[in-house]
Amino acid sequence: MAQDPHVVAELCKALQQTKGKKLSCKKTTYAVAGSQGITVDSWRFKDWDYKRDDLPTYARGLFTNKRSDGTPEIVSRGYDKFFNVGEVPSTEWAHIETHTAGPYELSVKENGCIIFMSGLEDGTLLVCSKHSTGARQDVDRSHAVVGEQWVKKHVESAGKTTKDLAYALRSQNLTAVAELCDDDFEEHVLEYPPNMAGLYLHGLNYNRPEFATMSGADVHKFADEWGFKKAEYIMLETLEEVKTFLNGCAETGSWEGRDTEGFVVRCKLRGSSEHGGPDWFFKYKFEEPYLMYRQWREATKAIIAGRTPKYKKHKKVTEEYLLFARRQLAKDANIGKLYNQNHGIIKMRDDFLAEKGQKGSDIIREEQGEGGEWTEHINNIVLVPIATIGCGKTTVATGLVKLFDFGHVQNDNVEGQRGRPQRFAALVTNAMGAHRVVIADRNNHQRRERAQIMDDVLKIVPDARFVALHYVHEPKGIMLDGIREVTRKRVLDRGDNHQTIRAGSKSQQEIVGIMEGFLDRFQGCDTSAEPDSNFDEVINLDVSASSLDNLETVITHLYNAYPKLFGGEMPSHQDMAEAIDFSLDHQVTTKHDLSFNKAPRVNKKQQTPNQAAQIPPERVPTPQQLVGQLEYFSIPVPAKDITSMLEAMFASASAEEKRMYNQLKQTRRIQAEFHVTLIHRAASKDNAKIWQQYVEAYTEAVSNANLADKGTRTPSLGSARVKLERLVWDDRVMAFVVRVFPSDDGKSLSSANAITHITVGTASQHIKPKESNDLLARWEAGESDGARIFEKPASGQAIIEAKVKPVFQRGRG
Repeated sequence: MAQDPHVVAELCKALQQTKGKKLSCKKTTYAVAGSQGITVDSWRFKDWDYKRDDLPTYARGLFTNKRSDGTPEIVSRGYDKFFNVGEVPSTEWAHIETHTAGPYELSVKENGCIIFMSGLEDGTLLVCSKHSTGARQDVDRSHAVVGEQWVKKHVESAGKTTKDLAYALRSQNLTAVAELCDDDFEEHVLEYPPNMAGLYLHGLNYNRPEFATMSGADVHKFADEWGFKKAEYIMLETLEEVKTFLNGCAETGSWEGRDTEGFVVRCKLRGSSEHGGPDWFFKYKFEEPYLMYRQWREATKAIIAGRTPKYKKHKKVTEEYLLFARRQLAKDANIGKLYNQNHGIIKMRDDFLAEKGQKGSDIIREEQGEGGEWTEHINNIVLVPIATIGCGKTTVATGLVKLFDFGHVQNDNVEGQRGRPQRFAALVTNAMGAHRVVIADRNNHQRRERAQIMDDVLKIVPDARFVALHYVHEPKGIMLDGIREVTRKRVLDRGDNHQTIRAGSKSQQEIVGIMEGFLDRFQGCDTSAEPDSNFDEVINLDVSASSLDNLETVITHLYNAYPKLFGGEMPSHQDMAEAIDFSLDHQVTTKHDLSFNKAPRVNKKQQTPNQAAQIPPERVPTPQQLVGQLEYFSIPVPAKDITSMLEAMFASASAEEKRMYNQLKQTRRIQAEFHVTLIHRAASKDNAKIWQQYVEAYTEAVSNANLADKGTRTPSLGSARVKLERLVWDDRVMAFVVRVFPSDDGKSLSSANAITHITVGTASQHIKPKESNDLLARWEAGESDGARIFEKPASGQAIIEAKVKPVFQRGRG
């Protein structure tokens, strides 16, 4: 695969032209030691830019130069940036299933740093780390220099020279990609003793703008020929096999008796040609015990530096580890010095585990058996929105207050300019004295604001935990146009019902200018760096979604992360909808300008009777109007009955059976509430008789009710008994097949669904719960469409007593 100089020239031009735009590709020029005066240019985007869909290239590690005749060429090319499962929409399992084709090549993710090797025009071997080559001023030995030393060792062991390697790579227009694993140089998380140290070859990429790479078999053949170590791999034909294999390995964090952080999965996008589409990678990282090990490493470095260590998880065992680490550091000052140079990290960890008599995986299983991290009393949680104007953060916050009596401190209520950030933080800490959870309600759209609130709160409440409510705005180039449209409409529609942005009084141009300033300054949540790395949890929210949708997302995430907070069942969808209605009806009582002028303010408490009388009362809907707002009729079932049944069914199930259930739990895709849908408005045309039956029952139930009280608008329409019979699932959706028995009065309960069921969860937010109908139709017909369908009888013969209830369209009723 030769290069096209014109295409390479256009690529370099496009990369150069990103400067001054919302993204920028950094170009750094390096002289190549030992060459005939050759220089190479490294091109580098920021990590978060790779989530955009408008980059000139997605190569992570890209080096170009001009040959002696002025022809531009790519001299070294890394992989296209690839993401972990679930990290971006394209790596959701449902998307992978739809857009990729097997076979799937799973290569072990070696734990080191990446090294690129390629040949230059004059026969010099170019050895690069991710973004640089040669020696560096800021370190004794750079990754590229150590990599070059290892290349020489490997090729000489095969009776060849680095010039031979340079020629072989250049003649095929290839970059060899390897992992440098050498604990004598730099330790990471996994151990590489001297006999395992070296360069693990795992890729041969063509030096072209578009990503193309050779197969694992070709890579192994090349490694054998040139004396490199090999990254092992396994070939699987179907995605179902891939999931089963990965879930099995994830239980121990190992493969074939060797610890590993995970696998890189290599496949092809679906294409029309006989050879399929382009090469495409994703990764599957095992979280534990490796997150725990990294936490220990960072905590140890903190105590060596004299700082208070920060750690969010595995508190009990981490405290034990730090006691052990302090004892070791006290014995020999040289241990701390070496530790800071990334030496002795693994020995410290292994010595602690040996003293404890456990492996890391044993500790994780033990914690899970004890109920996870949250057996302790949970309090001092601060919810920190990361938002801009019009995202709906205060609407969601007010809904949370209505449902759970969380503390709520609004920055817009802090009047005056001097010391506002500190006074805001003081109000937050004061509220923490009365509430287990407090919402720090301001935009916090810049990292400095997040750092300030964290620092000031921690001074007063050292054990505070911070949870980000992150309204996602990035990549800005893709998302901002849609966000502008949604947020401007919200702000301009609400008029003066806001403390600082009074759209009914200010000009539209002035309002838009203020909003643009916030959008331009917005810095998204980046947990790889301070201060965002100090968030216990990050809840990503959709600016364009309704406040009800975002409230459900927040509650579901908090319920799963901190179940002890709630002490009972989650609020129903109807409860949440009523909380949002309350929020939207809420009238702002404190208003001021961000210019901090001294114009007089009128407080609601100071209103005259005539002023108060001008606020119109809410219109009370008629029964007929409410019928027009109904979405469906259902039988809500207590969540604890479903979750306890699932736990009982999978307690002794095989790894293959558990895979989907574990995936739903780990990705928090089990529904927060459960119900049997009897009929949906969308099915009323084809099932008019059933729809009318429930509408008449509803109309009768509300005919004499005081409909000014919203609680009377969703009455019980009778009793029902639900029996869970079988659980049916594939790799997209899971559902219980149920039987609904008549109530005690003998009235039968009709259903428009061919198979009455309760949806348990879906594998992705892109898969709608209604897909349960399709799954159960295939299951009943004995068809699988190529994907295996599992089934399992429900445990026991329990009958769940329940009520038939109406459900309104979102935001209605």
